[in-house]
Amino acid sequence: MQFQNPVFIPGPTNIPERLRKACDMPTIDHRSSLFGQILRPARDGVRKVLQSDIAEVFIFPSTGTGGWETALTNTLSDGQKVLATRHGMFSQRWIDMSQRLGLDVQVVNAPWSGGLPTDRYEEILAADIHHEIKAVLATHNETATGVTSDIAAVRRALDAADHPAMLLVDGVSSIASMDFRFDAWGVDVAVTSSQKGFMLPAGLAIVGFSPKAMAASRSAGLPRAFFDISSMRDSYNKNAYPYTPAFGLLNGLNESCRMLLDEGLENVFSRHRRIAEGVRAAAKAWNLDLCARSPELYSDTVTAICTPEGFNATGIVTHAADAYGVAFGVGLGEVAGRVFRIGHLGSMTDVMALSGIATAEMCMADLGLAVPLGSGVAAAQEYYRTHRPSSGV
Repeated sequence: MQFQNPVFIPGPTNIPERLRKACDMPTIDHRSSLFGQILRPARDGVRKVLQSDIAEVFIFPSTGTGGWETALTNTLSDGQKVLATRHGMFSQRWIDMSQRLGLDVQVVNAPWSGGLPTDRYEEILAADIHHEIKAVLATHNETATGVTSDIAAVRRALDAADHPAMLLVDGVSSIASMDFRFDAWGVDVAVTSSQKGFMLPAGLAIVGFSPKAMAASRSAGLPRAFFDISSMRDSYNKNAYPYTPAFGLLNGLNESCRMLLDEGLENVFSRHRRIAEGVRAAAKAWNLDLCARSPELYSDTVTAICTPEGFNATGIVTHAADAYGVAFGVGLGEVAGRVFRIGHLGSMTDVMALSGIATAEMCMADLGLAVPLGSGVAAAQEYYRTHRPSSGV
């Protein structure tokens, strides 16, 4: 693998030099006032990226998986019921974790090409007259399939059923790249991590808690130690951590939030939408279907592209790495071998995306697929030429 080439996996994402330098810092005393000058603005920056005035932000040395565990163990008790949909690899993994923690998960099975079945949610919640369901788990952006779900619609389903369950959202591959509205959508816990939209190395689980979720944490009975938000909150009040923090990554997160907010969140979201549309235009020119079954489900951070029946899509990913030193994402779970994934989130431009599209074309041509060289590149070029950004990246 040639390290000078950008990666086109849906995380970890490309790291801008500005953020690499921010993470590369001398050791500091994390119990000194200097650490507070890193911690406070990092938490404030994340809150702004979440588009929230009310979220209490917690940042753990971990990944998105640790964020899932933080969300569950700090709000729920053994045996309590949660509602979730299995419609992709990452929604499935959150369900598996919930079951292993002793929660009673009511699972709605849905096609991996579709999003959250909000109509079905409303039916289930309305029928739950004793309010046994304590939380609804929602995967905003299913990284395995390139499917985005409507979180505002999940909130409307809860409200229509007049149900008090908390709304816990996996935003690992959406937050900081796609529009995410913590307050407006009535989210109670949002989970993300450092290595996706925040353009940093893996190592931070980032979670936002609503006042309702904070209140639930006081009576939640699931065991927690490392991921205890009450211990973290007490330490935050002293500008400290209950254990050793990843201060270099936190400094990078502080700088990442500055970059995102300086660009402007609407511009960040628009940039990702524009880049994604170029990738989708390329797939159409290749005459290849997307895993996401309809345009309203298309993800702006990762595109899962289906290959013809009988062709192993994993071969494209392997060949790209071996022949061209470029990384794409393999299909996972039910779509393993049927799709390859182009990640286009975080530090990404249309020019970078064109290099990934060109590489995918070469791989498909090398492997015998009837994809004319230049067809997808030309389609993406035409889109990018006619849909220029409103401001600089």
